Amino acid sequence: MQLEHYYSSKQWQRIQDFSAAKNSPFLVVDLDRIQFKYEELKQCFPFADIFYAVKANPGMEIIQRLRNIGSNFDVASTYELDRVLASGVPPERISFGNTIKKAADVKYAYDKGVRLFVTDARADLEQIAKFAPGSRVFVRVLVESGTTAEWPLSRKFGCDPDMAVDLMAAAKTLGLKPYGVSFHVGSQQKEVTVWRTALDAVKQVFETLESRHQIQLELINMGGGFPARYLAEIDSLQAYADQIKMYLKQNFDREIMLFLEPGRSLVGDAGVIVSEIVLIANKSEKDSKRWVYTDVGVFNGLIETLGETTKYPIYTPKMQAQAEKSKVVLAGPTCDSTDIMYEKIPYQLPLNLTIGDRLYWLSAGAYTASYASVEFNGYPPLRTFYLE
Repeated sequence: MQLEHYYSSKQWQRIQDFSAAKNSPFLVVDLDRIQFKYEELKQCFPFADIFYAVKANPGMEIIQRLRNIGSNFDVASTYELDRVLASGVPPERISFGNTIKKAADVKYAYDKGVRLFVTDARADLEQIAKFAPGSRVFVRVLVESGTTAEWPLSRKFGCDPDMAVDLMAAAKTLGLKPYGVSFHVGSQQKEVTVWRTALDAVKQVFETLESRHQIQLELINMGGGFPARYLAEIDSLQAYADQIKMYLKQNFDREIMLFLEPGRSLVGDAGVIVSEIVLIANKSEKDSKRWVYTDVGVFNGLIETLGETTKYPIYTPKMQAQAEKSKVVLAGPTCDSTDIMYEKIPYQLPLNLTIGDRLYWLSAGAYTASYASVEFNGYPPLRTFYLE
C-alpha cells in the first residue's frame, strides 16, 4: 500500500500534525479535499446540478462548505432535512430523495418549503399529492447494478419502467408535476457501462410518457455511484464522465436537466480513521497468523467491512518498503464475533507492530461516522474532526 497514491506529503503531514495529540479512535475529514472533489465533478459535468447525498456524512461542517460553493442537497429523512436547513441551506436547494417516507414526513418537508420529492409506489405518490400538493415529483426506476458495485442498491428501491410510466401519468392526474426519472447504479460502481443500461430504461419511460400521455419530462437524476479510492484501482472521474455523456447523447436529442447525487465520491477520500492497536494475538502455538485487534471496528465506524466488502487502505508508519510483513486478521474491540473486518482478504502488516501502534484507515470519510452505533458495549459514536 503506497501512501502517496492517496495523499500528497503535505496533506498527510497536515493530518498527522492534527492527530498527534488526540486519543483514538476518531475520524478526521479534510474539507479542502471535499471541495476539490466537488469542483472536479462540476468540471466533468458542467451542465449538471449536484445534490450532495447527506447520508454519506452529515457533518454540518461539510454541509456548510458545500453550501458555500453552490451545492444542493439530497436528504433521506426529516432529521437530515433539519440539519441541512439549520446549516443555512434554503429549501429550494433540497430534494427529499427517499422513496420510503411517512405521510407526516412529506407534510413536514412541504411545510418547511421542500417542493421536490421522489417516488416509486402509488401509495407514496398519493400521500405526496395530499400533503405536498403541486410539488415536482420524479420516479425512481429499478436498475440492476450487477456484480460490479460494492454496495448494490437494487430490489429495495425503484420500480420497473412500465410502473414508472403509470406513476408519472397518475402524478399529473393528482395535481402534481411529473418532473423526471431517477436511478442509482449501486454504490462504488466500477463499471461505467451500467449507466448505459440505466439510461436505456430512462429513455423508454420518457418516450412512452410523451407518446401515450403527452407528458414531457424535464429531468434525469442519475443518483450517485461514482467510486472513492479504496484498494482496487478505479478509472478517473473524467473517464466516467466521457462515457456517460456519450450515452446521454445517444439516447436523448433534446436538452434535459441532469441531477447528480454524489456521496461517497465527494467525501470518501477526504476522511482518515485514526485507530490504535489494542491487542496482537495468535490462536494457538502452531498458528502463525496474527490477530490484530484495534479500538475501531464494525460497530463504531467500519460497518462497510461486513462481508469484507469495502476494502480500506490501511497504513502504519512502520509500513516501509523493506519492512517484513505477514498476513493478519483485523478485528474490532467489541464482544461480538461479527466484529471482524478482514479475515479472508490477505492484508499484510509489518511483523514489528506492537500494542499501542496506530493504524490509519484511509478513504474513510463516507459511511463511517454516520453508520457508527450509539453505544454498543458502551463505546460512544465515532468522534469526527474537520480540517478547514
